[in-house]
Amino acid sequence: EGGTHHMDGDGKNEYGYYDTWDEAWEACKKMMKEKDYDAVRYLVDDCQKFVEREIRRGNKYDAIIMDPPSYGRGPKGEIWKIEESIFPFIELTTQVLSDNPLFFLINSYTTGLQPAVLSYMIHTALDDKFDGVVEADEIGLPVSSNGLVLPCGASGRWTAVKK
Repeated sequence: EGGTHHMDGDGKNEYGYYDTWDEAWEACKKMMKEKDYDAVRYLVDDCQKFVEREIRRGNKYDAIIMDPPSYGRGPKGEIWKIEESIFPFIELTTQVLSDNPLFFLINSYTTGLQPAVLSYMIHTALDDKFDGVVEADEIGLPVSSNGLVLPCGASGRWTAVKK
């Protein structure tokens, strides 16, 4: 499970990247160095445990970006199956949203997780808490040889309604 965070406070920007996959961590670190972003904090961590700690600490975030794996195993044999684990994780992460969040985004490269399902989960987790709009679409790769799009997942986004 990987994730990022960006926090603004008192004119200071803080960016973070969290992942349990070392190769993803190294790729992100290289990309940030190339773009000259020095204020990035890197942690190799389990995202669910990170969110649980942030809840205990009372930390809040204005935005959440998720890019969960379809399947994974934790260091102690824990199993992540997106079909079973994603909704409880969405519900958990809503607890670290600030009082006025900006957006909540989920990308999934699991072709079995349809945009309508992502939309339903996001609506269910956020509608009672915040005023916003949910959009969900397929993610696809254009095929140059025939002009078609090869489906490879879905993306769902909740965005705050500006008042």
